[in-house]
Amino acid sequence: MEAEYIYFLIVVATFATAFLSSIFGMLGGLILMGILISILSVGPAMVLHGLIQATSNGYRAWLNRDDINWKIILALLIGSSVCLIILFFIAFKPSEILVIFALGLLPFIAWAVPKELSLDITKPFVSFFAGGVVVGSNLISGTGGPILDIFFQKVDMTRHQVVATKAVAQTIGHVSKIIFFGGLLTAFSFENWPEPDFLLVLIILSMVGTTLGKRVLDIIDDKFFFRWTQIIVLSIGAIFIARGLFLLFM
Repeated sequence: MEAEYIYFLIVVATFATAFLSSIFGMLGGLILMGILISILSVGPAMVLHGLIQATSNGYRAWLNRDDINWKIILALLIGSSVCLIILFFIAFKPSEILVIFALGLLPFIAWAVPKELSLDITKPFVSFFAGGVVVGSNLISGTGGPILDIFFQKVDMTRHQVVATKAVAQTIGHVSKIIFFGGLLTAFSFENWPEPDFLLVLIILSMVGTTLGKRVLDIIDDKFFFRWTQIIVLSIGAIFIARGLFLLFM
């Protein structure tokens, strides 16, 4: 695949997925990771995805900063740190097929979790557990959005509060991924890092996409938000599973 085509594809995907994530609180990261892992090796894909998504989610958190639940974030941050340390010491590194299958299975795992479990992230222990799960899924599949959604299904929060708090949670997950694949795991080698000027373009595009998506979020209602989030995520998950099976048996 020619370098110009790869750059163009990444640029378009960065803008489009930032736009989607700003509306649904996830989804964009799932799609972007699937695209990056198809054209780059695992290490560079994880780092580039982490840098783009950390910017997109961080900026989305800033746009919705008045709606962030910081009590949830504190407990989640502790759980995330514990998981990152554990995976660092076992030097975990996923393969391409594992990443693709994980991208496909995570939405269905999230969908299959019984609602009776009442995984309410506003409870301190649940948010601590969620932090570990988010970082773990980020280091396996590159994204934690679908799994994170499990912990927001029973909460008494508006769509703005959900999007804002999830944005901070996902920023933590992506920063952890950057540290793991871009620093600790590669012994501070710069092999997995993208060129600065190209990265700057992607950061700007992710911010533009996030800003435009925020305007759509302000227009739609809560019913539309919660209904279509699940439908779209499961559809994307099915596509990734099919791709994983194709790569496994081709």
